Amino acid sequence: MVKLEKQGAVATLTIDRPESLNALNQDVIIELSNKVKTIAQDEEIQVVKVCGGGEKAFVAGADIAEMQSMDSQDAKLFSYKGQHLFSDIEASSKIFIACVKGFALGGGCELAMACDLIYASDKANFGLPEVSLGLIPGFGGTQRLSRLVGHLKAKELIYTGKMISAEKAQAVGLVNQVFLHETFDRNVDEIVNSILKNGPFAIGQAKKAIMQGQEKEMNDALEVEKQQFAFCFSSPQSKEGMRAFLEKRKPNWKQSA
Repeated sequence: MVKLEKQGAVATLTIDRPESLNALNQDVIIELSNKVKTIAQDEEIQVVKVCGGGEKAFVAGADIAEMQSMDSQDAKLFSYKGQHLFSDIEASSKIFIACVKGFALGGGCELAMACDLIYASDKANFGLPEVSLGLIPGFGGTQRLSRLVGHLKAKELIYTGKMISAEKAQAVGLVNQVFLHETFDRNVDEIVNSILKNGPFAIGQAKKAIMQGQEKEMNDALEVEKQQFAFCFSSPQSKEGMRAFLEKRKPNWKQSA
């Protein structure tokens, strides 16, 4: 149900249930959690592409067939598992990229929002339609959407359950870029290669500074940045990066790791 493939510093994590539009059930969440832990322990991996199997969906939501038999306690545990998984993705030193080619609805939209970057094909659609089922987002959607697009737009999208196009998602700040469906994989790989050219230790510290500082007051957030900036100087990669710049050559990150 969940595939993990690796090519050098890039891992591809694929939720592969195309017959159910890659819906998230408890087994998939457990598999994803285990795969994220495996990725965390692999020092070679720097970037993780998160994909949906098939052409129709990234992830079209949680598995309604499974959810309909849940009581409140079951639902609380289900929500905890999903939230914990997505928080692990956010906290990871790896860069997670949501590669959205089709529907990213409900839990799928929440998964995408937990990633560092979201790229969509022009055939993708986004939404949090849980209220149409008499529910609300339970994997962090009410919180992450507000932080990404602002409270007013988040309220509109959640209260109406409205599905929006990739272009509209980009316009409101939910998506980084939209690419033609036919060139999507190549476009994303170009961005991945742009990331891999830079210092992996520094990128991890930048992510940590952004994530830890975003909900703090500015003075406290600047303190986080100062600490992570200083920590970069403890890595041989910073010396290699600056030396390479002065010597007008490309840095060798692997040799300085």
